[in-house]
This record gives sequence, C-alpha cells and structure tokens, in this order.
Amino acid sequence: MKFGPVPVDQALGAISAHSVKLGERVIKKGATLSADDLAAMRMAHLDTVIVARLDVDDIDENQAANQLAHALSAEGVRCDGPSTGRVNLFATDAGVLRVDRARVDAFNAIDESVTFATLPDFRAVERGEMIGTVKIIPFALPKPVLEHAIATLGGQSAIAVKPFKRLKIAAISTLLPGLKSSVINKTLAVLEGRLAPSGSSVDVDLRVAHDVDAVQHAIINALDDESDVVILYGASAIIDRRDVIPSAIEAIGGHIEHFGMPVDPGNLMLIGSARGKTILGAPGCARSPKENGFDWVLQRVMAGIPVTRADMTALGVGGLLMEIVQRGHPRDLQSVQSE
Repeated sequence: MKFGPVPVDQALGAISAHSVKLGERVIKKGATLSADDLAAMRMAHLDTVIVARLDVDDIDENQAANQLAHALSAEGVRCDGPSTGRVNLFATDAGVLRVDRARVDAFNAIDESVTFATLPDFRAVERGEMIGTVKIIPFALPKPVLEHAIATLGGQSAIAVKPFKRLKIAAISTLLPGLKSSVINKTLAVLEGRLAPSGSSVDVDLRVAHDVDAVQHAIINALDDESDVVILYGASAIIDRRDVIPSAIEAIGGHIEHFGMPVDPGNLMLIGSARGKTILGAPGCARSPKENGFDWVLQRVMAGIPVTRADMTALGVGGLLMEIVQRGHPRDLQSVQSE
C-alpha cells in the first residue's frame, strides 16, 4: 500500500487517510476521494492531501477483517459485519467463553497490522454479549500477511462459547443447632440466581443432619433421583479431607478431585464425583450472591467443561476477588466495621 501526501490533482480514487474539514463539509477518514471532493479541496485552497492507495496484492481492510474473524471463530460465536477494518464477535448463547491464549498470542505476533482482542478465557457471557474484536490497523492488508495469518491458525479456531446446559440440580444442606432455616432458604434463592442463565433450577432440596451417615444417604437419594449435579452446603465449612462432607462422598465410593482453591473468597471449595456425576462442596461464601470461587467452578460445570485438580490450582492469578461481609475473618476488619 502506498501512503503519504500527494497533490490534490493526483488524489482521485485514493483513500483519504484523515478526516478533512472544508467549512461545513467534512470528508471522512477512509473515504474514496471523488471529483467533487477534489473540487471542494481546491476551493478551500488545499494543495496536498494525505492518502492511501492499494497495491495489486492488497486486500481491503474490511474484507481482510471479515476473513480473519471467521477463521478465528468456532461454536457459539457470531461475527458482525465489517466496518472500518473491524469485525466484532458476539456470543450466540449464554455460556462460558473459551479462548486459546497461545493461538491468540501467535496471531497477534504475525504483523503489527493485524490485531485480535477478547474477553478473558473462562468468562461467563450472556447471549448477544460482545466477546472479541478483530481490527486491521491500515486501510489494507498485503495478501501474503493475510494468508500467513490464516495459516498460523492451522484450521483451528481461537475463540468459542460453550453454552450452558439445563441440568438437574440437587442441593443438600446440612443442619446444626443455631442454623436457621431462613439462612438455608436464602442460600437456595442465591443458588437459583446462579443457575438461571442455564435454565436450570434446584430440583431436589434435601436438609439433613451434619454427620457422615446422613449426608451419604442424602447423596445417594439425589443420585437415585438422577440429579446431574449435587451441591452440598455444610452447616460448618469443610476444613479437611476427613471432614463430614468429603468423608460422606468417599463412603459411597465417590472420588474427591480436589479440595481447596487459590481463589479468595472461595478457598474452601471441594469438587468430586460419584456415579459419573459432579459433586460440589460449596464454600461458605457461596451463600453470598457476590462473585466468588464457587461461581467459577459452577459456571464451568453448567457449560459441560470438565474441572480437574490442575484447573483448580491454575486459578490463583486473578483469584483475589472483592471482599464480602460473610467472611469469617475479613482482610481489613476496620474497613468492614466502618461500612
């Protein structure tokens, strides 16, 4: 692409590199200059104008952005129409965003004229939410750069949305003296809010004593009722793998994938399974509607994304979340007391 100032008389058919104000008339950046435009420039006593001219092997910015956006996208992604070298990407369904960081980084390193920005990997998104944008910086992209960018992707997408699924949810709440039923009711109402984007709801509500026998029988009942996910809210937080909830899971032949997570609030999160179904031991902060580590795990489960020990331990960077009042030991006690 040729770029730079040229005499006005030689600018016919070129692309205006900048907006040009001529009294009440404005020639917009990116406009293809017409004979009328040039006449208006002469009337304004302009001698030169900065323009761009495409070479034979250049691909128009909109065409290039459109091709790249579609090459980058996979399931659950809609590409908007191109404009000014940009194509915005949107989620077609509510779900969890998946972004291939290595592929995006490699794509953005190809050439400074090619850029792709996204929301963070594993972000929960709503239907119609903007999740990414492709932008071609100059007015055109050399064909070899476009071909190299597409080849770098290797036929693989870099962004997708895993849609939430409607799941049958069982909530098991354990009871101890002093725990009011109103607290459990509010907890389940908060859970319903978290489940709403998937169309799921609490199908099984069991309330049992806080002991291993009662909890294991409750889990069996929930699984017999064909629940997809069992969520356990302990009247007392899990503090060890030998505590009531993990012991009950193992007592029925279940497996504890991981206990504890580097997300605060949410440290005391447990994830396990039994009979091929997911079992979550909710941390105390899950009673709060504010974002916490429980949200991150539940969102992945609702989108059908496996959550392994490695996934849990990789959440530390960015895992320091906002303070919530429900914390037993606030980070800054003085600031909480002053609220």
